[in-house]
Parts: sequence; structure tokens; C-alpha cells
Amino acid sequence: MRLAAFARRHDYSFTTPSPSTHARVNSRPENQWATDMRGVLGWNRPFKADAISPELYELMQQALLPVRIKGGWKSRLRLSALDDQLYWHSGFPTSETDAVFFGPDTYRFTQAIQHYLQSRRQPIRRAFDIGCGAGAGALSIALARPEAEVWAGDINEAALRLTAVNAQMAGAGGLQLCRSNLLDGVAGEFDLVVANPPYLNDPLERTYRHGGGSHGQALAVAMLTAALSRLAPGGTLLLYTGATIVDGQDTFLKSARPILEKATADWHYRELDPDVFGEELDNPGYRDAERIAAVLLQVSKP
Repeated sequence: MRLAAFARRHDYSFTTPSPSTHARVNSRPENQWATDMRGVLGWNRPFKADAISPELYELMQQALLPVRIKGGWKSRLRLSALDDQLYWHSGFPTSETDAVFFGPDTYRFTQAIQHYLQSRRQPIRRAFDIGCGAGAGALSIALARPEAEVWAGDINEAALRLTAVNAQMAGAGGLQLCRSNLLDGVAGEFDLVVANPPYLNDPLERTYRHGGGSHGQALAVAMLTAALSRLAPGGTLLLYTGATIVDGQDTFLKSARPILEKATADWHYRELDPDVFGEELDNPGYRDAERIAAVLLQVSKP
């Protein structure tokens, strides 16, 4: 928290791009080593201790962030800006099994939440963010609706630790955290449930990337099912995920439609971005895919 406060005092800002963009920019010869705070904490480049201010280096050491590498150091975590807040999340590349993801999906996800909150007139008493990651979704709700009881749940302890720090940095100390598989960590109904599940078909089945099923859609479908049974009357689910398109057909919607048609609820579905993670199409699991789209499903109980 002290390190983030230092960064804020020095007008730090960094928007996290996609992993492929991040790798391309860092591969440029002039970017092999960081020379400033954005290079160290944003682009997550290796750095030498004398390339940054002594105060920044000392704060990083106190936070146990630097990991020694050949010729210098590298930070274990990155620091990204979203609206007026800063968020700690995993370093690049996110190769650990318990990595905490933050990137373009996070920005689209929180924009969808903010748009919904601006249009909703009914009060939100209780809300839950399934698979909270770094906490951006839960914090978007907590900051916009300080009177609400907002829960952030994840099966990843590393995610809950970072969410706790990010909530304190944002001044949302009332955010409730729980270790939860889907919604099993908390009882009762919710006026708003949000989720941004992993949706890729990852051959290594890393928790933060792998969605399961034929094309990564299984976890999103499980979240849909779990949320429908826990929405209060008038409650809403906002599910932001990715949908693999095969022969012009949306594989997520194909799996979700039977559940939606049986539910006593109104729903709306749309593509937010028709083409994301295009590099994944080179992997064997996507040999039949045309593209991967970012989509938003909104389900509301009468």
C-alpha cells in the first residue's frame, strides 16, 4: 500500500494491454531493461537497482516484490490503473498456476458494470463478484454503491490477498472477501451478481485461463447456472466472457441457451468485441474456430 501511495504521488499510470501486445512492446531492443517506474511496475521489465530512485527501490524491497534475475531484478507484481484506482496483479508473463489476471477484459468488464449501475434505479442491497481476481468488478460496485453489502469470492487465495490490498487502497475497507467455488462461500440471495470467468481452452489448464468444455465455455455456463438460483426478485446477473465462434455458431450461447430458456428471467446477449485473443487460434484446441468474441450476458429476474 505504501508503494502504491508512492506511485500515486508521482502521477503513476499504466493501462495493461493484451499479453501479445505486452510481449511485442517489451521485445523491442530499447525495452530490454526498465529505466523508470512504469517500466518496472507496469511493463514489468527487468531493472537494475541504480536505474530507479532509492526510495522506490527500498519500498519494493519492503514489499518483497523484487526477484533476483541475471544482471538485476524483476518485480513479482504489476500495478495498473483503472479509472481513478490502482490495482496490484500478477507479473508478466502470467505463467503461475495461481496467477491473478488483469487486462483488457478487466476494462471491458468494469465498463459493463458501470453502465448497468448508471441505468439501474432500484437499490442494490447485496452483490457478489464470482471469481473476483484482482477485485476490479467487486470494487466497481462497492465504490458506486457504498451502502451495499458487496462480496468478492474466488478459489484462488492469491487473488483474495490482492483484492484485500486493492480494496484498502481504494478506500473500500467494507468489501467482504471469501474463499468460494462459484457462490458456495456465502448464503442468501443477491440483487446483483457479476462474473468475468476464464474462457480459454488452455492446454495447461491454468486456473486463471482455462474455462473447460470444448472451447472454454464450461465455467461460464456453470456460473450462469449457479447465479440463476441465487438472484433475488428483480436481481440481475452480468456475465462477461469469451465465446468461440465455430462455423458461424457461438459455442457459449449454444450451451447457455437451454438454461436461459428454462429460466423464469429476461435476458439480453451481445458481442462487445468480435475478435479477441486471436493468437489462441494457432493452438490445437481452436483448430475449428473462426474467432473468439468478447460477449456480455445480462439476465434479470422479474
